[in-house]
Amino acid sequence: MQTNRPVVLITGASSGIGRACADYLSERGCKVYRAGRKRPLQDANDAAHSIHMDVDRDDSVNDGVRRLLEREGRIDVVVNCAGYGLAGPFEETAIEEVKAQFETNFYGVIRVCQAVLPLMRRQRAGLIVNISSIGGLIALPFQGFYSASKFALEAATEALRMEVAPYGIGVVLIEPGDFSTSFTSNRRVAVRSAVNSVYRERFEQALASMERDESSAPSPLAVARLLGRVLDKRSPSCRYLIGTFPERAAVILRLLLPSRFYERMLMRHYR
Repeated sequence: MQTNRPVVLITGASSGIGRACADYLSERGCKVYRAGRKRPLQDANDAAHSIHMDVDRDDSVNDGVRRLLEREGRIDVVVNCAGYGLAGPFEETAIEEVKAQFETNFYGVIRVCQAVLPLMRRQRAGLIVNISSIGGLIALPFQGFYSASKFALEAATEALRMEVAPYGIGVVLIEPGDFSTSFTSNRRVAVRSAVNSVYRERFEQALASMERDESSAPSPLAVARLLGRVLDKRSPSCRYLIGTFPERAAVILRLLLPSRFYERMLMRHYR
């Protein structure tokens, strides 16, 4: 990776973890390009380096990467932050809603990776950081399709890491727990769950519990600082889990406890 002002592309940089990462790396001296659906990104500290990019569309991703390359000639780091949460009972979530969740959280990451990989192979250098979730390691009740999109991202990233290592390209997963961002307000709720849902009481209790956890969560600056440490590493690991002690413990307990005990514990937490 270039040490003289690395060029960094961050998707989903208009808010939340993406914005925190963009601000932090800019302060560290990186040349950060903030990609998002808004034109231009609102309140960006370096609006001149904002790129309109809708990760749901091939043409938008390819055009954004092309315009960045025209300006810089290289991309050293890509951070895939674009994504949102979908909540609702499995039975009552429409297929269209599931497809939309995967379109952004999974296929959007694939589009960006495929757009930058030819350049990184030619450079024989580069780093791709995919922002996953603790929800990509443990399935969350009433967020099953969000977890599924992150589980898929985990698997694809593992495979990509092995495929591109011979070309000098690093690939990393960062797996955050709850952080205080606009993720809560941007969460989409399955439409059918609001109409005569047989799951309504349990779903509403679980959703309220999720929102309480998120509202009291720490700042996403911690994730940005972790990203900074990853960029400083010569050979970064595949996974970096970051969250509260109970969140990290839940990942370990999933591997150690019998399924029925672990599920009861998780169900109790979400009421």
